[in-house]
Parts: sequence; C-alpha cells; structure tokens
Amino acid sequence: QVQLVESGGGLVTPGGSLRLSCTDSRFTVHAYYTIGWFRQAPGKEREGVVCISSSDDRTYYGDSVKGRFIISRDNDGKTVHLQMNSLKPEDTAVYYCALETGREGTYCLAGDHRGMDHWGKGTLVTVSP
Repeated sequence: QVQLVESGGGLVTPGGSLRLSCTDSRFTVHAYYTIGWFRQAPGKEREGVVCISSSDDRTYYGDSVKGRFIISRDNDGKTVHLQMNSLKPEDTAVYYCALETGREGTYCLAGDHRGMDHWGKGTLVTVSP
C-alpha cells in the first residue's frame, strides 16, 4: 500500500525558496508510475504543479511555475523533491503529493488531479511579507 508523506512546507517571504519532499513510507515496487505535486489555495480548485514519470522522466510543469519550480527524484525512487524558487504570494496553498500508477501518466502529466491514485495529506506553503 502506497503511503505518501510530505514535508518541507512553511512560511517564506516573496522571492524566497522552499524545498518540499515526498516519501513513500511503505515503499512497494511500482514498475511504472508518475508522481508529482498539486496545490489548492482557499476557494480555488486543485491544480497541477509538477509531475515526473518513473519510466522515462517525462515532466509536466504548470504554466505559473515554469522556470521557478524544479522536480527531482532520488535514485532509489522513494523520494521526490520540489524545489520552489522565486516564490510569489499567489503560490500560497496546500501542496499535495500524489501518485498515478501505470506507465502512461495520463492525468499527472496533464496536471489533472482527477485520475491520481494515491494522495498525501498535504503541507501548507505560505508566501507573505
């Protein structure tokens, strides 16, 4: 059973950086999966931030974070990191780690939360002066 655990959220001033991590605490070998981050701000729909495929490292980046956020995976595949730079107040949200099983990554690589199979509980990121 996949269990995703996020860490690294907090308060940061505009222009600052944060690094989020997501670990599968009961790692099981999924030959193919896509894993990434989604976020939800108060009163807004959940949106895709970044995703990466385990099979070929294809990535998805939401338009609002391109050039500022970077997703990476540890070599053992158990932890994925989200480096967030040049943070803006509009980046304030709860950030959720999520995993889509299978090779295609149809939903994750399109930034669509509706087809994700497993979710973490989320970590709050607040960008404020």
